[in-house]
Amino acid sequence: MTVEFQVQGVGVSELAERYGTPLFVYDGAVLRDRFHGLRDRLHPAMEIFYSLKANPNISVCALLHSFGARAEVSSLVELTTALRAGVPPEQVIFLGPGKSRQELAACLDTGIHAVVCESLPEVALVDELARERGVRAPVALRVNPRFAVKRSGLVMGGKPRQFGIDEEELFARTDLVQRFPDVDLMGVQVYMGTRILSEDVIVENTTRILDLAERLSAALNLDLRMVDVGGGLGVAYFDGERDLDAKVLTDGLNPVIEDFTARHPGIRLIMELGRYLTADAGTYVMGVRYTKTSMGERFAVADGGTHHHMAAVGIGSFVKRNFPMAVLNRLDEPPTEEWNVTGPLCTPGDTIGRKVPLPPVRPGDLIGVHRSGAYGPTASPGLFLSHGYPAEVLVHEGRCHLVRERDRPDDLLLRQRLYDPTAHDAADVSH
Repeated sequence: MTVEFQVQGVGVSELAERYGTPLFVYDGAVLRDRFHGLRDRLHPAMEIFYSLKANPNISVCALLHSFGARAEVSSLVELTTALRAGVPPEQVIFLGPGKSRQELAACLDTGIHAVVCESLPEVALVDELARERGVRAPVALRVNPRFAVKRSGLVMGGKPRQFGIDEEELFARTDLVQRFPDVDLMGVQVYMGTRILSEDVIVENTTRILDLAERLSAALNLDLRMVDVGGGLGVAYFDGERDLDAKVLTDGLNPVIEDFTARHPGIRLIMELGRYLTADAGTYVMGVRYTKTSMGERFAVADGGTHHHMAAVGIGSFVKRNFPMAVLNRLDEPPTEEWNVTGPLCTPGDTIGRKVPLPPVRPGDLIGVHRSGAYGPTASPGLFLSHGYPAEVLVHEGRCHLVRERDRPDDLLLRQRLYDPTAHDAADVSH
């Protein structure tokens, strides 16, 4: 009997038949277990904010919020998504190095908990917008510290960066509170890096960030009410990597948090988590259209590829390694061959897996890329060759929910306008 991949009892063949391929499938039980696996062990003073950049699907956000997650957003659409998903404004923070005037105005108008400002000119603009509205704007300062993260997949601080204000510059600005009278400088945020797989490094980073926040608050006379220690908790994608142990992590973190909160009761502590919460819950499912051999190498040409899942080819990584992959409709067959798994794009870069150990692949098979719940559509060139984005399905409590419809040709052409070179409209020609 052939064994196939299932999500809460729903077989992958049924999912492919109902919704077509390619598609992303999210397991709500994994989202729940991932969240509570950390939340139930983590010190209660540390709040978990879901970073929508990892997976901005409104239903994923709503489900995580139902478990207790708050929201960290970085665009106007992400802000709107979080609010429509049911996250109260006071549980939202807004980050990003290049926020527009419109985005900052929306932050103030909706009353979110904090705008995380990443430059002094940005603080000045928030000050101006707050004065226009007759309010005081809650602002946390993103700090680019002197120290750097160890063993991070992508370093976000401790070097010259577009992110944050250099630690030295902030300590020299002792008049900062007075310079911006319509800004409530109430918080500090530091985000050091991503894909960290060492519990000790996370504990060390958190300890140093809390210390920096204390020193900065004293030097600038801030009314400190929030410290965001970033996140960057990693997920093991590749051979030789291991997932973080939530117990080991919290055994190290909780005493640090307890010590800080004992000295500073009432300060809101925030940890941002995206990939850590969603990656393991997602599977990218592709249908194999053709198989072929070229110069001794096997190729499975699928209907999905890098235009939906650029992260799987190692974006942001110097080492190109394969995400975990399988023939989902024949899980019981051992991998006996090496296959290059490619997509429908007219570029050799559309190779989502190189020399992947798989059983013999046939047209009609369903190949899955596991751990695909983070940085799939959100970090991929979905409009390349005008294929558009795939369907997204959430399975929760044994029921399937279509949470994003597949792009169709009319969807992709909807906002384009046809220029007719035979028309001679004087008004148009003059421009």
